[in-house]
Amino acid sequence: MAVWLTALKLVPWGDVIEATPQIVNAAKKLMGKTRGGGVEPAAGALADAGGAAGTPVEAQIQALAQRVAQLEQEQRDSAALIESLAEQNAVVVRAVEALRKRSQRLSVAVGVLGVACAALVVWGLRQP
Repeated sequence: MAVWLTALKLVPWGDVIEATPQIVNAAKKLMGKTRGGGVEPAAGALADAGGAAGTPVEAQIQALAQRVAQLEQEQRDSAALIESLAEQNAVVVRAVEALRKRSQRLSVAVGVLGVACAALVVWGLRQP
């Protein structure tokens, strides 16, 4: 239990808290685009391309070009969000690695102290 508390103390919470609103906003924006934007503009343009007599080809191409630009922007937003999450993950991994090293050192120190205490007890019992 104390190990986890130490791990939580090693995490730079100021940086995590500072970056959290940006990550949450980006995730909400990305999810909103994914759920709300959907496929409708492109599907509508493709449906028009199939048989609408009143829609000029240039307008269809323009609509598809806008949809492609929108998808490219969503992809860039996704990449930025993934990069931000990866940076946060790297911070946590570094903190856990530091905790692991401290835990190893502590185990060695406890072992040395245990041997020293046992030696003192044996030495104390042998004294007249």
